[in-house]
Amino acid sequence: MKKAIIILLCCFCFKAFSQAIELSEQAEVSIITVGPGDQLFEAFGHSAIRVKDPVYQIDIAYNYGLFDFNQPNFYLNFAKGKLLYKLGKHAFSKFVQSNAYFKRWMIEQVLNLNQQEKQHIFTFLENNAKPENASYLYDPFFENCATKPRDLVLLTLDNKITLNPNFVTKNETLRSLMNKELPQNTWGGFGINLALGNKLDKKITLSEYLYLPDYVYKSFKGAFINDKFGDRPLVKEEKILLNYEEKKIESSVLSPLLVFSVLFLLVLFITIRDFNQKQLTKWIDVSLFVFTGSTGCVILFLWFFTDHTTTPNNFNALWCFPLNLLFVFMIFKKDTIMKRYFLLLLLLILSVVVSWLLHFQSFNYVTIPLLLSLVLRYSMNLLTFKREYDR
Repeated sequence: MKKAIIILLCCFCFKAFSQAIELSEQAEVSIITVGPGDQLFEAFGHSAIRVKDPVYQIDIAYNYGLFDFNQPNFYLNFAKGKLLYKLGKHAFSKFVQSNAYFKRWMIEQVLNLNQQEKQHIFTFLENNAKPENASYLYDPFFENCATKPRDLVLLTLDNKITLNPNFVTKNETLRSLMNKELPQNTWGGFGINLALGNKLDKKITLSEYLYLPDYVYKSFKGAFINDKFGDRPLVKEEKILLNYEEKKIESSVLSPLLVFSVLFLLVLFITIRDFNQKQLTKWIDVSLFVFTGSTGCVILFLWFFTDHTTTPNNFNALWCFPLNLLFVFMIFKKDTIMKRYFLLLLLLILSVVVSWLLHFQSFNYVTIPLLLSLVLRYSMNLLTFKREYDR
């Protein structure tokens, strides 16, 4: 009991101390950029803020990337776009040890701030780290561990910063930047691209690059603060804290492209056999209808019934057509309705191709074998209707 009381008193004293303290002239505020990890949610790297003051023996990592798998309704909230992340405080040494254990590189950019600016950031972070303030609604493109430090620095300096634009290239989109970090021919890349709409496919400005930690680092490197004292570099000093080789998410042996290509060859074989034997192998059509229909229902759910900002206007629903889940029960009928329905499905796939070519929405290239499989089976069904009519 005494031990618990002592711990509580120490926590209270530290909290009161950190709230009241005025940083010394030797204090430093840094942006920490961490390389990718092994897990899907670590593929884009990480950003944190370090506040160090040797006079008061403060060395804290402020981390906006914390979430709890055990929070109530975690997976449901994630699906609905209501996932809560929070700001956490750690001893910086522990933060370094954690990344060293997982062999993730770390670079520190010590910011060239005056005393008032350093104090403002420290006070804001201390207040924001309070339990009642720490949580925020996570968005992978607009509210995440990289955008939070970025916004805090920009607001502290009253947006009087000229960011380094040298990394900006033409025709980049949020999706193209994402695909550089998470290759399309991975199951994670396939699933994420399938779930997200065409908001990701608009050309972006420099500031929109900065949802990724790498680009926050690049934009701050060589940036300048423009104030009444003239221009001063935003970054005073850069330090490599951990020097590991960058990890990359690699395609598995059973990659999406391989699996879907094998599926296409199977569909091609069955379709040629059906053509020669003048029959229809219905189980393959039923399987494709169930897959595309159920996937389309998930896409519509994300589009219309969640708070995700990037899932609306997702025209993957044109080939993952939700009504396939309903029409699967009519697939054995040879009537005019089904004939028109198969024709509609082919037209929808054609519209996908047109949308892709016109850059209305980018689609994952690993879906090409799937689209070809669908075209083969829909065309075979239409041909069967024609044969029946010719009789």
